[in-house]
Amino acid sequence: MRILAKNRTESDQIGRIRFPKGREVIGRVVQMMGYGKMTVKCTDGKIRLCRIPGRFRNRLWIRVNDMVLVKPWELAEDEKGDIIYRYTRAQSHWLERKKKIRL
Repeated sequence: MRILAKNRTESDQIGRIRFPKGREVIGRVVQMMGYGKMTVKCTDGKIRLCRIPGRFRNRLWIRVNDMVLVKPWELAEDEKGDIIYRYTRAQSHWLERKKKIRL
């Protein structure tokens, strides 16, 4: 990791931002429930109980107030979903600044 100007690291740069495709929605983690599950408030106004799938469990480290990309389940679309991507702090600030999302 290279150090850039004024305590900015290379990971703070925005780069390419992944936007929702199909039924995916952006959300913000509200509460950690344990066992890889958390409550997420999504941009469509629904609060879902989301989990981190096994293939991402060791790669995604998520905390409260992190912005994530959620893929709703087909059976319980309004209640449950899977977290498939976590936005970095710089990416989430950019999305809020450009008014791409409203949470």
